[in-house]
Amino acid sequence: MVDRGGSLRPLDILAIAAHPDDVEQTCGGTLLREAERGCRTGVLDLTAGEMGTRGDPETRLAEARAAARVLRLSWRENLRFADARLENTLAARMTLAAKIRQVRPRVVILPYWEGRHPDHYRACEIGYDACFLAGLKKLDLGEPPHRPSKILYACAYANVKPSFVVDISDQFERRMEALLCYRSQYGGGEEGAALFPTESEIRERLSAVARFYGNLAGVRYAEPFVVKEVMLVDDVVGLPVRSL
Repeated sequence: MVDRGGSLRPLDILAIAAHPDDVEQTCGGTLLREAERGCRTGVLDLTAGEMGTRGDPETRLAEARAAARVLRLSWRENLRFADARLENTLAARMTLAAKIRQVRPRVVILPYWEGRHPDHYRACEIGYDACFLAGLKKLDLGEPPHRPSKILYACAYANVKPSFVVDISDQFERRMEALLCYRSQYGGGEEGAALFPTESEIRERLSAVARFYGNLAGVRYAEPFVVKEVMLVDDVVGLPVRSL
């Protein structure tokens, strides 16, 4: 996805994920909310999920494009790294750093740094290192240096207390619509039936997760994030969540 005329304007937010459909489960509502506010949002999937039980790369890439339209993304690409074999190599870091320089995001969302699937935490490692490398002036990557100002970690599936949550009550149903664009994964079928939840089951699961995090902040649905830095508050009187 590029702007008309073929040029690519900088993104406000870039989410980096290991597989197509990862962002739809963890931070898709936040991307949609920010797009509705006028921000330019994008997703960079590192693999096409070719090692998954269901689907094939071409199908999953087409599903990702359909989901991108639902999420109102300004840009989405796939680096086609090897699925289930992600490694934090120099080549991977340099390739991703060059892409970060191309889209010039202000904020990057990464997977949480721990998880069951090795691709997820390696995507976090590669993403963090690439963000640093992208800002080195003496590193020649064919694009001007750029370093994002903030990294957020999507932690919906991590057993950690979030630094903050984003209210996605108005975006939750469209986030589900985006996820269900991946019919190869969530549309039923006999292959891998014992491993994959049904459409009703995945809806119930994600609703429960989003309701849990929403309840922490007094809203219906929310997505959680962690940051490693101390957050600065300008107005303590205007803090939105009540203590009592």
